[in-house]
Amino acid sequence: MWSFLALLTVASGKMQPFQLLAICFAIGSIPGIVVLALRPERLQLLRQPAKVWITGIVGLFGYHFLYFTALRHAPAVEAGLIAYLWPLLIVVGSALLPGERLRWYHILGALMGLAGTVLIVGRNGFHFEGAYAIGYGAALLCAFTWSGYSLITRRFEAVSTDVVTIFCLVTSILSFLCHLGLEETLWPESPTQWIAVLGLGLFPVGAAFYAWDFGIKNGDIQILGAASYAAPLLSTLILTLFGFAEPSWGIAFACLLVTGGAVLAAHRMILRRDNAGSAQAEAAE
Repeated sequence: MWSFLALLTVASGKMQPFQLLAICFAIGSIPGIVVLALRPERLQLLRQPAKVWITGIVGLFGYHFLYFTALRHAPAVEAGLIAYLWPLLIVVGSALLPGERLRWYHILGALMGLAGTVLIVGRNGFHFEGAYAIGYGAALLCAFTWSGYSLITRRFEAVSTDVVTIFCLVTSILSFLCHLGLEETLWPESPTQWIAVLGLGLFPVGAAFYAWDFGIKNGDIQILGAASYAAPLLSTLILTLFGFAEPSWGIAFACLLVTGGAVLAAHRMILRRDNAGSAQAEAAE
């Protein structure tokens, strides 16, 4: 879902960033609100300590605020690359979590994913300049914010994913306030652009956050971190498919790096499943 973010954003027209976020996160909160309305007994799952709410709101709103701040004060290519250090930070930071063991193949897999992302994002070159220090700093904080949110969320395994509904709703309100203070209001100019906005709200800026919350709490966090480098790769492939980017050998090599890195990071889990399947087959015989 995150890999469709760029395509749908381009298709949504010239709406201002915080205005777009306010609308999309409002849409993203609707499915959760509907679930809570149909199953009011789940409202009790929203009774959580303040640290849960602070972590979620800082994670979702803080990440996007810093990301757009970075784009306002630095070139998009360099800022985007710095911001996309978060998967590597998740893999390395997971060593601090109880019950987690960081292996060499987790780190190497994440570095291969980062290398593939460098090839994709920087295919036209990089130009880091001191004049954009504020933007680069915001992008780095952006990476630490999302990785920190993900790692802390891992410790809230008992907290229901229903809380993401409130995270989205509060993020929408805060984004709207930023829009009022920083931007001029611009609306989509066609039904196609409105459909793109709806798609953004339902998937990349909606359901994707519910899925990420569930995955972080219940999945293998090192594999999730390494595999997250597939998002910029898939995004580039989708843009290429729809004619917004040109295919190249660099992208093909990036595919190999990102895919190879994810497989390397997950190879123990894949082997465990293969061995379990073989054992079941032998038992059945």
